[in-house]
This record gives sequence, structure tokens and C-alpha cells, in this order.
Amino acid sequence: MERRTFIGACVGNLVIARSDVKAQATAKSYRVGFLTYTTPEQSAALLSQFTEGLRELGYVGGRKIIIEPHYGDGRQNRLPELAAEVVRSRVDIILTGSNPLAAAAKRATATIPIVMVGTLDPVGAGLVASLARPGANVTGLCVDASAEMSGKLLALLTEIVPGLSHVGVLQQVGFPDRQLEASARRLNVELYVVDVRTIDELESAFAAMLRKRVGALIIRGSLFYVARQQVADLALQHRLPAIHGLKEYAQAGLLMTYGADLADLYRRAAGYVDRIVKGAKPGDLPVEQPTKFDLVINLSTAKALGLAIPQSLLLRADEVVR
Repeated sequence: MERRTFIGACVGNLVIARSDVKAQATAKSYRVGFLTYTTPEQSAALLSQFTEGLRELGYVGGRKIIIEPHYGDGRQNRLPELAAEVVRSRVDIILTGSNPLAAAAKRATATIPIVMVGTLDPVGAGLVASLARPGANVTGLCVDASAEMSGKLLALLTEIVPGLSHVGVLQQVGFPDRQLEASARRLNVELYVVDVRTIDELESAFAAMLRKRVGALIIRGSLFYVARQQVADLALQHRLPAIHGLKEYAQAGLLMTYGADLADLYRRAAGYVDRIVKGAKPGDLPVEQPTKFDLVINLSTAKALGLAIPQSLLLRADEVVR
């Protein structure tokens, strides 16, 4: 059996239901379209957390949920096409990820409930009217607990890199951050920002930052998730201490990460689906912020870069990759 067919079948057959035979006989099935531009393998762990969240909820009332994935295989330019495909499939709910994904889903439908997971500043991005009352058909969970998150990433870099004065910011187009600029002024650090539209621009982006002699790197945006191994390799190749908000980057070889636990957010997303199935309107469900954060340090990368990680920072780490 072909790899994609096998994985799709496994996910598609993952039905959460009460074991009561009579209830199953009369149950309504709810179809959740999972919209992502990653590959099946790259999405498997997060999707597994979502289904685990459904299991933890019981699933009640004799209802069952069938998950229908729509993969972009790493090509973000396919988002409009994929979002339209999900809408045409007439799913009951759309589960999706970061800002570009949520925006594509919102443009594709104003009626199907959308549960977004892992967005940055969804109010500022125009995805919802407010965190407390999202309005329209979009709700879910964001990854930034406060406007200071990017500033914390910068502060962590200054703890590790002595005398850091120039920091590169590799970011996806459309992710401006005024708070980061304010933090840089406070820490007396000059930022050099490079906006990237596609993964193909990564090597030229690194070359541009090297010409500016940056001493470290902050990575922002969801575009790089599918290429996190390449990003980590390029950072090490160019001897740049680098930080991101998701621990999967440190596990791939980036020096350090600090931010929300994305797996935990996907598990919590099951609660939104549960409430919508029971009749709640997505616009009435407040957007939740992270409650769990991870500091992950890759010691192997630190040694390769010749950096000594302060013991105080190691003691604060939730995970150390060796």
C-alpha cells in the first residue's frame, strides 16, 4: 500500500465514539477536515495529540468524529487550493494550524467552524475580533501568551552569547513584531530583519545576515516548520546561535527554543471540537492562550558552536538535548 494511502487510512479510520452499541447505531458522524501544508509524517505527532484529546474527553453522547486530513506536502503556495478542497468536501469543522493556514481557511469559508491551533497575535492578524469574543466562524488557541514573548527569546540569546550586539531575525513575510524592536532597544541590541516568502530563499537569507555580521539569530513564523532541519543545519554551518519558539527546532539541532508546547495545544483543541459538536458557536468560544511553556537547550549544538551554557539556564531547562 502506498505510504500516503496507508497514513490517510489510519487517520481516517480513527473514530472516537462511545462503546454503547445502541448509541452507535443512531449516532451522527461529525467530519473534521485537518488542513495543513506539511507532509503526513510531519503532522502525525500533532494529529495524534488531537485524537488523544478526544479520547480524554470520553467522547460523549454516542457521537463519533472522523478526521479527514488534507496535506500540502510542504508547499505553502498550495494553501488556497487546499482550503477550497476542504470546503468542497463538506466537512463539519476545520482544524488547522498557524496564521497562514487559518487565514486561508477563513478566506475559503464564512460558515464552517474553524479551530485554529498555534497562531501568533490572531487579533492583530485579523483572524478574530478579540480573544474573548472571536466572532464569525473562527476560534482556537494561539502560541503567544503575551506581547513580550519575542523579547524573551532575545533576552535568552543575550544570556548565552557574551557581548551580543547584532541579532538577525529570520521571519516569514507578514510577521512584524514591535515588541521585539522595543526589547532590542532596551537590551542595546541592533536587529537585522530578513523576510522570507518561501523555503527556497533560506540560503540567500542566511547569506544576507552573514554580510551584516550578526552574532545570533531569532527565527519567527510557521513557514520554517517543515524545513526546521534545514534551518538548524544552516545555523550550525554558519556558526549562528539560533532560537525559535517551538521545541521541535531544538530537537532538530537548533541551539535553543522557548515557547508554547504545540502538542499540548493540539490536545486542547479537542475541547473546541467537542463544544462545537454540542452546539456552541465558534465566535462565542474565547481564544485560549498557552498554559505550558518549554525551554529546550541543545547541548550538542552549544558545544559545536563553542558556547558554554550558564548553569543557571540549564537548571531552568525543561529538556536538554545531548
